[in-house]
Amino acid sequence: MRSLKAGKSAPCANVGCLVFSNNASMITRLFLLVLLASPTALASNSTCYGTTRNGRLENGVKLPTAGTNFSTYSAVGSALGRTYVHDKVRDVVIAAYRALEKSAAGKVFVYGETGWAGGGRIRPHRTHQNGLSVDFMVPVVDASGKSVPLPTGLLNKFGYDIEFDTAGTYENYTIDFDAMAEQLYRLHVATSAAGVGIALVIFDPALRAKLFQTRRGPTLRKHLGFMKGQAWVRHDDHYHVDFSVRCKHL
Repeated sequence: MRSLKAGKSAPCANVGCLVFSNNASMITRLFLLVLLASPTALASNSTCYGTTRNGRLENGVKLPTAGTNFSTYSAVGSALGRTYVHDKVRDVVIAAYRALEKSAAGKVFVYGETGWAGGGRIRPHRTHQNGLSVDFMVPVVDASGKSVPLPTGLLNKFGYDIEFDTAGTYENYTIDFDAMAEQLYRLHVATSAAGVGIALVIFDPALRAKLFQTRRGPTLRKHLGFMKGQAWVRHDDHYHVDFSVRCKHL
């Protein structure tokens, strides 16, 4: 019997072998397709430790850089790894965006910074340490009333250096409080369905009254816990959300 060359396999000797080979090849292709369609399919669930102010994260997952109605605050920031969260937080955020495609059709949204894949301090934030914190940039409309992304770039520190006045305006942009309220409402609905929660929302007290005057305002006031005082930096260009997921002790 001739010896087989390295890297070569023995020829199939019967029909059964051929069928098995074809089936195995098909299964392999299907398996690869599943992996390509869902890159996190084999990833372990995330585990958070400690608190948003003193914590870490295992198996953090990255938020998508863009979707039908949303985008990241910065492709560079995302590439540098500043948009990782707990997998349950990612699922809730994406579920809310999908719901907004219908309940806030035509509106566009931008999310800000979240945290590192392994958690820990991500400057300049004082929290965002265990994968449960997400900054959402305020949705805005332009002078014509069209929903547009908040302008974020180096000149305004990726949106974090924008200053809205007490009426919610900045240059030719105005905060879309209805869209913002709808997003917070959809986040509330998504967390309830996922068995998690929202621990805290931080938004500028001077602008909060306009948020509560929207259609969803009474529900937000009743079910979401807003920081009563002013945070160490003014949260007018974005609203900070801390999600509630059971974490392990450090």
